[in-house]
Order: sequence, then C-alpha cells, then structure tokens
Amino acid sequence: MPTPALRTLTLGALALAMAGCVSVLPKKPPVQLYRFGLPDAAAVGSGGVAVAKGPESFQAGAATDRILTVDGQSVAYLGGARWISPAPTLFDEALVRAFQAQGAPRLAGRGASPAPPYTLSLDVQTFEARYDQGSDAAPQVVVQIHAALFRSDTRALVADQLIAANARASDNRVGPIVAAYDAAVRDALGKLVAWTGQSAR
Repeated sequence: MPTPALRTLTLGALALAMAGCVSVLPKKPPVQLYRFGLPDAAAVGSGGVAVAKGPESFQAGAATDRILTVDGQSVAYLGGARWISPAPTLFDEALVRAFQAQGAPRLAGRGASPAPPYTLSLDVQTFEARYDQGSDAAPQVVVQIHAALFRSDTRALVADQLIAANARASDNRVGPIVAAYDAAVRDALGKLVAWTGQSAR
C-alpha cells in the first residue's frame, strides 16, 4: 500500500499532468458584443403630456442576448456575436431615450405621482433579420411593434397601432446586420413617439 506521502505526490503529479493537457486544447474565439439604439446626440428633454410605461412583451425567440435571423422556415442565431444585454433591455433603454426628444410625450415609470393620464403598452411582435433574398444575400431587419394607448383611470382603449420598420443590411456580415438593427429600431421608435404624441390628446 502506498504511504500517504506517496499518494499525495502521485495526486500532485496527476494534477500537473492534467493542467498541461488542458493548456494545449484549442481555445474558442471570443464572442463579439454589440448593441443598438444608441442616441445620435444628448437628449434635450421632453415635453407634452405624460404617458406611463405599461406592460411590454417581446418576441420569444429574440428576447435573449442572441441575434436572431430567419431564413424561410429556418431560425438561427448569428454565431460568435451577442447583444451586450438581452434585446428587451436594450430596446427599453432606446425607448426611454426616444421619448426624451424635444416635444415628445413624457414617458413616466410605473408608480409615478401624479399618475399620468395615459398608459402605453407595447408588444414587440417581430425583431429579426430576414434572409428574404437568399442565405448569401444581405438580410433585412424587421421590427414590428403593436402599441396600445389606454386611459390610466378607466383602462379604456384610446388607440392602437401596428408600427413597422425595415432596414436592409449593407452586407451579409455581423457589423452591417447590427447596423441595420440599429436603423430599424430608430425608425420604429421615431414612429412610435410621433403616434403616441398624436393619440394622447
């Protein structure tokens, strides 16, 4: 039977050998992180009627930090690339900034006092890059948001609208695809802010 000291030496030698084996295994390339919805300039402050931010839902397959693509019936995520935060988090940040534009309705959080007269609920139904011209061509990013505006006191529906925006990537590479996501989000949120301002009167 080996002595305790010999067993300790044997285990130590085995650990060193395993460490050496691990060090020569190929390493995976680092995952690149991206974001969308960055402002062009500093917010200049909002005005107009106050609107409470109500419930929000997000397309299930896109509600992660993965970048969703669709090719016909096939759904996949871009390899080696992720959003820096889950897409709903980045979308919410972009939404808040969009409502900080000059003349936009003021977007208030839940529990704001006094309670805003309107509540805005959003369903981001589509948030994906579609390979509608073949898997080798540059995809088109599609963002579709169903917006519903309610009176906060009665929950009566004031107006609802499907807001859509598309942006074609300049190339079938991650960078241009992310830029197309950014462009589509900006367009969609610009339309959303304008529609909210017109409806909340």
